[in-house]
Amino acid sequence: PHIIFILADDFGWDDVGFHGSRKIPTPNLDALASDGIILSNHYSQPLCTPSRGSLLTGKHPIQIGLQRGVIYSAQPFGLGLKEKLLPEYLKTLGYKSHMVGKWHLGFFADEYTPMRRGFDSHYGFYGASEDYMTHIGGMGGLDFWLNGQPDRSGQGHYSTTLFTTKAEQLLAEHNQTEPMFLYFSHQAVHTSHPKEDGHRLFAPSQYTDKFPFIADVECQHMAGMISALDESVGNLTKSLHTNGMLENTIIIFSSDNGAPHENTDVCSSNYPLRGAKTSVWEGGTRVPAFVWSPLLKKSGYVSKQMMHISDWLPTLLEAAGYNMSALPGDLYGVSQWQALQENGPSARNSMLYNADHKKQGSWALRVGDMKLLQAEGATQLHSGWQQPFAINLQSQLPSNEPNNTNYVQEEQSQVASILEEHETLAGKRRHEATFWLASTLCKQLAEPAVIQQARQNKRRSGRTVPNCGFASTGVAPRSCVNTGRPCLYNVTADPCEYYNLAEYLPEVVERLETRLDDLLKRSIEPINKPADPAAYPKNHGGVWMPWIE
Repeated sequence: PHIIFILADDFGWDDVGFHGSRKIPTPNLDALASDGIILSNHYSQPLCTPSRGSLLTGKHPIQIGLQRGVIYSAQPFGLGLKEKLLPEYLKTLGYKSHMVGKWHLGFFADEYTPMRRGFDSHYGFYGASEDYMTHIGGMGGLDFWLNGQPDRSGQGHYSTTLFTTKAEQLLAEHNQTEPMFLYFSHQAVHTSHPKEDGHRLFAPSQYTDKFPFIADVECQHMAGMISALDESVGNLTKSLHTNGMLENTIIIFSSDNGAPHENTDVCSSNYPLRGAKTSVWEGGTRVPAFVWSPLLKKSGYVSKQMMHISDWLPTLLEAAGYNMSALPGDLYGVSQWQALQENGPSARNSMLYNADHKKQGSWALRVGDMKLLQAEGATQLHSGWQQPFAINLQSQLPSNEPNNTNYVQEEQSQVASILEEHETLAGKRRHEATFWLASTLCKQLAEPAVIQQARQNKRRSGRTVPNCGFASTGVAPRSCVNTGRPCLYNVTADPCEYYNLAEYLPEVVERLETRLDDLLKRSIEPINKPADPAAYPKNHGGVWMPWIE
């Protein structure tokens, strides 16, 4: 099968319609998700670089030294050259592999750049962020590349549009006797470097003009960025259809981490989950994700299977017919292909969110329903809950005035029309392409057995452990912060992480800490290195580029 992996950047849980959001239409994402498998228990890492490294290696960041922060452009380190990446595995099966968009896995030497890591082509940028129109990164340096050469031809053009056009070109020119792997790593909806007016978000007027009722300029641009991303997914699906590739394609969509909504002016949202990007709360790690393919035996359902971003390497390799017994034995990822095919049990029962090799700072581990978490640093800073986005599309109704535009126009789904043509939509409801799926997350649940047991074990009279409701019911906004002790949550019954069960279930705390200690025996020290001034673009004609032989 052709494999299309679309990775959004800093896309929040509440930024998509298929999670019940009513703030910005995402009709193309919603159509694919609704007709495919919505992955409601899908986790990435809390930050960009670790997620990308885990995706492409099938390993956990603790195994490859990427567990501490991200790679900044002037830092002379990158994803280790001994690691075999997904396109290199796929090459043995005859795949042509292309990358479009953001790399962010190091570029201090040529050997660390995409075309030296298994990709047959690359169009995009190497670093963390840059301007969406000029493609200038920090210190005024250009960071835009075409197959290993600096490229200025895209200056003045919006990156989401440029990347989509390149992806469409690759599909149109592809020799269909060979399978294709396209890693489409979007810049959107990450912030860019501040403009002269101080704003860090940007979308062209053709997208922001759809949202005249959003008064906040930054939030209007975020809405436009999301709309452009959704349109990109629609155009990509249309191109697959036009080129006769759609029937033999697997499309995966995921975010690299949660939205950075706390203590920022960014208008994306992880509601109702707790926390934000950089934290090991659910809001920083549980991300919007789905898989769509006519090759799936079962689809049109919401998967509850626990899945980690590292699982995609073995999952896609199994789907592609790779000899699974030939995979390295030290992969953290496990193949979920059979579980997805049958809507069966997940191939994993535990997941390490993140941890330093010496268990310093924040860390979190989930085993089954239970999650043990230590909140320090960024997890301590980003420990609250964000309210839903202020704009509710259902309240933006048109008036009888013919010139009134103070509401969002109905968005048509290219994808829904294509799927109708292919007769892959299951059922009349989805044919109507109305994809506001009601979110059941954090609604009142029947009291689970673990809380019943905790209620029995509590010693102080008058205290109860309520069900997962809303933060306004009395949960302290900074609970589990500055306690000096790990906190325990049942993230199946309490996905919003309101109720710390550590004092009720000390034996579970002890068991999970022991499990964490065992996992950390597989870790290596972080490979981070300090910035090297020799990297600065002033030394290289105004370009961020490899600077070490």
